Amino acid sequence: MQLTPQQQALLDGAQGETMAKVVKTLVMYGDTFGAQRMVPVTSEYGHTVISFGLAVMKPVYDLYDRLIESGLTSGQKFTADPLPLDKHVPTSLLEDIVFRKIMYTQQDRYEQQLKKLGITADNAYTCTCYLEQVGNTPKQGDILSWAESSAVVYANSVLGARCNRNSGMLELMGSIAGFVPEFGLLTDEGRKAHWLVEVKCTRRPEAQLLGSAIGMKVMEDVPYVRGLDTWLGTELTDEACAYLKDFGAATASNGAVGLYHIENLTPEAREQGESLLREGYQTYVIDDAELERVKAAYPVIWKDPNAKPELCFVGCPHLTLEQLRDWTEKLSDALRQQGRLTVAVPTVFTAAPAVLKAFENTVEGYKLQSMGVILSYICPLMYMNNPLSEKMPVITSSNKLRTYTSARYYTDAEILEQITKGGTAR
Repeated sequence: MQLTPQQQALLDGAQGETMAKVVKTLVMYGDTFGAQRMVPVTSEYGHTVISFGLAVMKPVYDLYDRLIESGLTSGQKFTADPLPLDKHVPTSLLEDIVFRKIMYTQQDRYEQQLKKLGITADNAYTCTCYLEQVGNTPKQGDILSWAESSAVVYANSVLGARCNRNSGMLELMGSIAGFVPEFGLLTDEGRKAHWLVEVKCTRRPEAQLLGSAIGMKVMEDVPYVRGLDTWLGTELTDEACAYLKDFGAATASNGAVGLYHIENLTPEAREQGESLLREGYQTYVIDDAELERVKAAYPVIWKDPNAKPELCFVGCPHLTLEQLRDWTEKLSDALRQQGRLTVAVPTVFTAAPAVLKAFENTVEGYKLQSMGVILSYICPLMYMNNPLSEKMPVITSSNKLRTYTSARYYTDAEILEQITKGGTAR
């Protein structure tokens, strides 16, 4: 790999042994993927995936201590993924003991480390850092050093920034050094599509279901999606962005997609159109029957498949302000039709702390909470990692949560029916 004189000096120890090891790690990472050079990180903020103090991750915390002791804080302020614990989310006594005494024993230590390393604020914990209320919104063409699959795919696809799917540690090292190896999704060639996906549904496909189907088909490749603009339009409205947030999270978790193009909608697709398709691309047609086939293939891993749900999570990735408002309206109408005042299944809606702050003290915020919905900033996945929580019959509209846990997937409409009618599994 060709390094600039300044980069080579860092590798040779000009800023100490620890910085030299940081740069060496980035060089080895780049060499693995054939990178020819390093490129500067140009975004204002970074984003890291690790925000939970699992006891088994002690080597990571020890490494962070060494970085801090060496004075190597991040060259960028950064946001981080959601926190794992919130006292407002229902837990049994035993679940709480497992969370606090066994699983997340290093949580306080780790949050203090993130403060020293450069987290933007005490409440900067969310997987939707790019939302207006949070403020970590890269510009088109920005080079990022980010981790977390759903954030990376959104930044690449909807915002037109450039970032590979990095680990939390590599993300931090890129932010410390101020540069990252250039390969993959940082290059023009790496951003071309391997697949043409033709969406031929008779109604707007469920975002999480469509993303799941595409992710499982194309895996780590780049898809170019045609026909979705029929339902989303040709402008990146709040509604369209919320849809793509959920769609992208499913492509990234059910496959390993780091970038997608939506014809006539996402920035690069609007600018370049079909020229984004690689020579020899493959085609995947998705219609109503294909989506039903994909959904029917999801395994149900509850101990009792016919159990009534005991908990519902909505918001993985975190909900937008507009989604919270929309859910409030839909839930209010559904409860009125059922002659109920509150939800029939304990229900948690998750969103970024900054989004919750903007929502909670509004008319809609009071209304949603009066219907029994719990608003929280946690990561539902981290909650479900508790072995006791995993045994519960939990429902969700998130394909990401379904993929990584025992939670059972339902569409938004089905979730609405479940939580207002008493949770009759089907």
